[in-house]
Amino acid sequence: MDYEYAPLRLPSNVDRLTATAQLAIQAEFSGWELARVQLFRDGTRKVMLRRRVQPNPQPGLSY
Repeated sequence: MDYEYAPLRLPSNVDRLTATAQLAIQAEFSGWELARVQLFRDGTRKVMLRRRVQPNPQPGLSY
């Protein structure tokens, strides 16, 4: 399976509940899933989102 990745950095002033809500919205509407989270000493979070790469649909075919 091939995935595409999207790095995201959340500043230290974003609390855990807000970060969870933002990531849930991305998962719900854009198909992203959480691949990795790094928490740094200054409170920032480095988040890596991923989603499967969809094959190019051919005209006339539905999935």
